[in-house]
Amino acid sequence: MAGNAVVLRPDQQGSITALAGVELLREAGLPEGVFRVVLGAGREAGRAVVDQTDYVCYTGSTPTGRRVAQSAAARLVSFSMELGGKNSVYIADDADLGRAVEGAVRACFSSAGQLCISTERVVVHEAIADEFIPRFVAAVEAMTLGTALEYGYDMGSPVSRAQLDTVTEHVEDAKAKGATVLTGGRRRPEVGPFVYEPTVLEGVTAAMTCRDEETFGPLVSIYRVADDNAAIALVNDTQYGLNSSVWTRDVQRGRQIAARIQTGTVNINECYAAAWASMGAPMGGMKDSGMGRRHGAEGILKYTEAQTVAAQYLVPIAPAFGMSDKAHAAALTLSLRAMKIVGMK
Repeated sequence: MAGNAVVLRPDQQGSITALAGVELLREAGLPEGVFRVVLGAGREAGRAVVDQTDYVCYTGSTPTGRRVAQSAAARLVSFSMELGGKNSVYIADDADLGRAVEGAVRACFSSAGQLCISTERVVVHEAIADEFIPRFVAAVEAMTLGTALEYGYDMGSPVSRAQLDTVTEHVEDAKAKGATVLTGGRRRPEVGPFVYEPTVLEGVTAAMTCRDEETFGPLVSIYRVADDNAAIALVNDTQYGLNSSVWTRDVQRGRQIAARIQTGTVNINECYAAAWASMGAPMGGMKDSGMGRRHGAEGILKYTEAQTVAAQYLVPIAPAFGMSDKAHAAALTLSLRAMKIVGMK
């Protein structure tokens, strides 16, 4: 759309989807050769793309993003990145708890928690915590698990053994250091080789890995707070700043809270789809969650180079007709005043 040829290097675990998407574009009339897919390991294929393209758009982990940025910067090539996140949902004391429970479950466990904008922290106002938490846990326990490519399941599987291992390590570390498992907390190999139950923890502290590191799996921690200020402080207490959510019946209150949250997108009474689906609005991360934006004008113009072409008419910028610098400046000032009077800009 911006007039560029594109080289896409997808995650190898999503390669078939990428190839199918390009095939649909070709069927729709995309010219041959302007959209290429390169498959292979990141160290080889990914590096080759970064080392040769004129602009780099990267989605992935923050550590890899730093290396990509260094490579692009060495060539003075522009780049944008959407990186890791430790996304939070805040349930205020006036929230519609039925909607909040449903929204939080979807935010935490859609795609088994493997969305970059998935929720990993649920922050609950203490005034409604004793009502919200049991309802949330009950909704999680009622989820159905399955790996078949069909509708009907509430949650599927982590995508790989490595991702399963990360979830397991985070849960076991938290349990060993005193966290309480409210539901879940174990593998389900009878459902699928990498399946892990949707898991809710309480009592998570800074000593536990899952407090600050991105899990990217079906694991969420619940925190109780006394007021909005405490909630904002907790939501911002992370190196990441990708996505967040505020649940309140008072949308104006939600907007005031959102203005103090350090994330690229904030959703009110929805957890991620409202901002993600607003294609005309920019989306991206703050802090270690990336730089640059996708969607909106920013999302398309970043793939272009601005160029200014200026033509001079009538009088030259420098003094002419034998005028002195002082006389030239006075003439220009008089001309500008006259143009303002007649409405010329």
